[in-house]
Amino acid sequence: MPRLAARALALIASAQAFYLPGVAPRDYMDSDKVEIRVHKLSSPRTHLPFDYYSLPFCRPDNLVKQAENLGEVLHGAVIQNSPYEVFMGRSEFRIACRVELTKAQKITLSQRVRQDYRVHLIMDNLPAATKMIAEMADGTKKDMYDRGFRLGFLGSKDIPGTEPTKPYVNNHLRFIVKYHRSDTFPGSRIVGFEVEAYSVKHTYEGQWDEKSPKLTSVPLRPDLAPMLAWSNEIVYTYDVVWEHSPIAWASRWDLYLYMGDDQVHWFSILNSLVIVLLLSGIVAMIMVRTLRRDLAEYNSVEEKEELLEESGWKLVHADVLRPPPLAAWLATTIGTGMQVLCMSFISIACAMLGFLSPANRGSMLTVSLLLFALMGVAAGYCAALAYKAFKGAQWKSLTLLTAFLFPGIVLGVMFVLNFFIWGQHSSGAVPFGTMFAVLFLISFPLVWVGVWLGYRGTLKDPPVKTNMVPRVIPSQAWYLHPLFTMLIGGILPFGAVFIELYFIMSSIWLQRFYYVFGFLALVLLILIITCAEMAIVLCYFQLCNENYLWQWRSFLNTGSAGLFLFGYSFVYFSSTLEIMGFVSTMLYFSYMFICSLLFGVTTGTIGFVASWWFVLQIYGAVKVD
Repeated sequence: MPRLAARALALIASAQAFYLPGVAPRDYMDSDKVEIRVHKLSSPRTHLPFDYYSLPFCRPDNLVKQAENLGEVLHGAVIQNSPYEVFMGRSEFRIACRVELTKAQKITLSQRVRQDYRVHLIMDNLPAATKMIAEMADGTKKDMYDRGFRLGFLGSKDIPGTEPTKPYVNNHLRFIVKYHRSDTFPGSRIVGFEVEAYSVKHTYEGQWDEKSPKLTSVPLRPDLAPMLAWSNEIVYTYDVVWEHSPIAWASRWDLYLYMGDDQVHWFSILNSLVIVLLLSGIVAMIMVRTLRRDLAEYNSVEEKEELLEESGWKLVHADVLRPPPLAAWLATTIGTGMQVLCMSFISIACAMLGFLSPANRGSMLTVSLLLFALMGVAAGYCAALAYKAFKGAQWKSLTLLTAFLFPGIVLGVMFVLNFFIWGQHSSGAVPFGTMFAVLFLISFPLVWVGVWLGYRGTLKDPPVKTNMVPRVIPSQAWYLHPLFTMLIGGILPFGAVFIELYFIMSSIWLQRFYYVFGFLALVLLILIITCAEMAIVLCYFQLCNENYLWQWRSFLNTGSAGLFLFGYSFVYFSSTLEIMGFVSTMLYFSYMFICSLLFGVTTGTIGFVASWWFVLQIYGAVKVD
């Protein structure tokens, strides 16, 4: 044992730091060419991405597109080479080109500036970023990165040399490239890519000479007039500045991923834990005190006569496992909920291990979509088990429903959106050939396999028998009305994840990085516990009032959290976002509808499974002749 411990310590001591996510580091020697690629144009006000070269920018002689993964395609990214020539260690000023604008190009460029579009470039797999200085709660200042740089700006009285509301374009870029050197590797490694964008109305002597233009506006001065987007010609220039940095290559993403709000996340988790503890206390009281006492009375021979005059959950034992109406539809939603839940667990686990780092652009969305398709096995299996427990026999219909109901809704919404996106000439249209291939060639066969396995599986004998004639359900108290229980059952699970949902929505709609998957894993665990306990409590009160139709109610009680999420999307839209235009607004609410639907199906599934377990446990402990 001591030898084993010594070897383990030696192994740990000799281990080198390894940057799991992304690609291997590249070492640049002096004067090596450092390639800059263009990514896309994006705006938090429209959420319609565009190809970089859809605007009148300088183009390379030979345009080369880089192959992208599915996630990047869905994000509207078109990665291509650029005309910018940068060499390791060379600080220099260069003229990119001069572009003469047509009337249509002037209109488009001015419109993109007004829509607050940002330009995204890539160097050595690092996105271009604008440096910001944020003030922390303790008064200290922290450097942070904002992805991309502004295409331009609108003139105002506060900006010298500009006319109010006129669009100006940033036509000069300063590339501040940070590099790191060490004795452990040759050359230099790039650890930062900052861009400072300026608007400069360049002037030149005589006629424009492509081979040797003579600018009179160089070196740049503060008194130079800015460049109007509505101009006949634009001269694009750039300069490169190299700065040594102590940041190691493995830590170069830290500034991009720094969020600076860990205290808020911890507050969210503590707030959610209070809800969990409260619900746990209620469930414990039900399980330990009430149920134990009720079961002892019910199973007592001496109390049998008194039982006939009692009311409560014990009297519906012969109806509690009666198949619900629309059993195939309920089984389908249960299967889809388990599919989303399994996908979420695996995706978050991979992200926590670093496999889905932002260095691997689009990997999170790609893996999530593929996992959703692969988890069709789980969807089919769980749907088949539930349907079998409901005494259903039409397994072919169940297979088609599970495979196509919710994916069909999602693809149908995206199909309609695509027409509007194509009408805007955006690069963000969904590639339907790929999506249909994933659905029909991967997901559907796996769902069929899952249903087949589920039907072959065996279920335990039900703890109680079901009467042929349904029992009459007495009138219910006002607090057991479905709308009230849905209100209570949905608001607590939503409240448990509300703050984390805000950060997730901000990363999507405000184009920020989200990389606190450890917090997300804790919140997901809290969500599962909250939904389960809430469903058990509501199910118990329903059964105590002799209402045995608990299956759909248990699903809808916690599934209503999806309605709260969709309602919150309206609040977030009006209070946080500045989305412009009908298409962008429709895009936002359509995607939030999809997210809310899947969120509601998942929380409803958790509630149903917990209630099912609860029902089997309590009625399994009852002795019935």
